[in-house]
Amino acid sequence: MRIGILQTGDAPADLRPESGDYPDMFQRLLDGRGFTFRTWRVVDLEFPATVHEADGWLITGSRHGAYEDHAFIPPLEAFIRDIHAARVPLVGVCFGHQIIAQALGGRVEKFAGGWSVGPTDYRFGDETLTLNAWHQDQVVAPPPGARTVAQSDFCAHAALAYDDRAFTVQAHPEFPDAFIRGLIRTRGKGVVPDPLLAGAEARMGPPNSAGRLADHIADFFTAPRQA
Repeated sequence: MRIGILQTGDAPADLRPESGDYPDMFQRLLDGRGFTFRTWRVVDLEFPATVHEADGWLITGSRHGAYEDHAFIPPLEAFIRDIHAARVPLVGVCFGHQIIAQALGGRVEKFAGGWSVGPTDYRFGDETLTLNAWHQDQVVAPPPGARTVAQSDFCAHAALAYDDRAFTVQAHPEFPDAFIRGLIRTRGKGVVPDPLLAGAEARMGPPNSAGRLADHIADFFTAPRQA
């Protein structure tokens, strides 16, 4: 199965030699599950010709806000709507979670409650998954037809399911602890309050449920669908 990665931002340059860029992280996350990958840098207005150039799509995180005025956002929203209409499976992570919701009629805001950083517990029904977070923006009103399937104490709509068409999460299962430490060093200081950064550092280490969420994403991509 070919997964098309729609890249909407870049990892910090001084972290890329060790971590790779965002598409590299997702390929590692989903390694061994039978997928091949191709990346389109939609942040640079590189878009696929059609929604059928991949069997499934994944939208990455970004430092940009979904509600901001960037040239790539309107065509990305249009492409999301085309994917949804064609019933090609779509996964969104962090910014991807937000832009999919916005494109389909939801609302995204810079959350007045501040930041969520580092290991965070998310309630997926009866299961609690610990996943790394790095965000202030969040979906505050899901679009029509979306169902909230996970919450945290900070984020009311931490994962959304759009029947068998899309599955999106606010957390970053692709970010290992080492990358969060790098973000604290390169993007956190002076932006995220110091007590939150210190708390994130203190919580790092097992357990981390990234593998469990990777299984869920893989199951979503490969599930049988209506013709």
